[in-house]
Amino acid sequence: MSAFKGKHFITTQDWSKDEIDRALELSYDLKERKKKGEITNWLENQTVFMMFFEQSTRTRNSMGCGITQLGGNSHDLTPDKMQLSHGETAKDTAIVLSRMGHAIACRNCFYGLGNKYLNELAANSTIPVMSLQDDYYHPMQVMADLMVMQEKFGKNLKGLKVTISWAYATSHAKPLSVPQSQLLLFARYGMDITVAAPKEFPLMPEIVKTANKNAKENGGAIKFVDDMDEGFKGAQVVIPKNWGGFRHFDKWEDSDQQKREMKSNLEKYKSWICDERRMGLADKDVKYMHALPADRGNEVTDAVIDNEKWSIIYDEAENRLHTAKAIMALTMGGVES
Repeated sequence: MSAFKGKHFITTQDWSKDEIDRALELSYDLKERKKKGEITNWLENQTVFMMFFEQSTRTRNSMGCGITQLGGNSHDLTPDKMQLSHGETAKDTAIVLSRMGHAIACRNCFYGLGNKYLNELAANSTIPVMSLQDDYYHPMQVMADLMVMQEKFGKNLKGLKVTISWAYATSHAKPLSVPQSQLLLFARYGMDITVAAPKEFPLMPEIVKTANKNAKENGGAIKFVDDMDEGFKGAQVVIPKNWGGFRHFDKWEDSDQQKREMKSNLEKYKSWICDERRMGLADKDVKYMHALPADRGNEVTDAVIDNEKWSIIYDEAENRLHTAKAIMALTMGGVES
């Protein structure tokens, strides 16, 4: 039996570096096979239950297309389609779905609830549980990020200067999961990471502590600045993206008062946009990345995101398919480890 079969995928931190490398190796293989038009029915007649508490474009379609291309099928589930809307617990949901299908994949980004919900699913499931993003982590996204960085800069990313920057956005207070997952995984590959963010928009201290440990063990470096220009200087990769100020508060209670304060803090930093001037502060061959959807005109200007010299967002997005297929194939037993 494969060492991966039945393994949950809630954060890359739970997988060894060798396991992540194996998943990436398989991602490259699957990408090449798709390009050649090869059929890869490795998970024939297997079902993935996809539970979405929030909207999704890349995650929903990379998973749905991915399982189809592996010969299986997916059920696209939302709370209004399930008894979740009537209060059914994660435990009961996991036990029942485990007896019917072959994997559970879930997105729940509600701050203070999402990661707990996914871990409760995993604790009660006899089939692999995969995170499609929660309030702490977005492992599927960061696998695609790492893959595209290797494609552009080579497999050895040690010393690569990467800036993860907060950016202004009006769409919504985005989860902490993308920058936190990037910080954790990039540090394991020895990258030289700068996190640029206003003091009112910190990442989770426990995540930062683990990331610093990852960096120390793998020859990487992490520094924090509260100036976007400073963060961009000399960067080879820039990833400017909004996230909410949930950890600015001692305890997030989702109250109207906290939401008003976060909104007030947000409006102080309208100038935190990725534009041509800031790209000029970075390395001459800098690449721009974003998990998408980008808040155009707020997080980034069209002149940057549509510049083919800088922007690798569509390659990054495409890799969501190949990495999702690799994770499913491994955890659902479609290939040997």
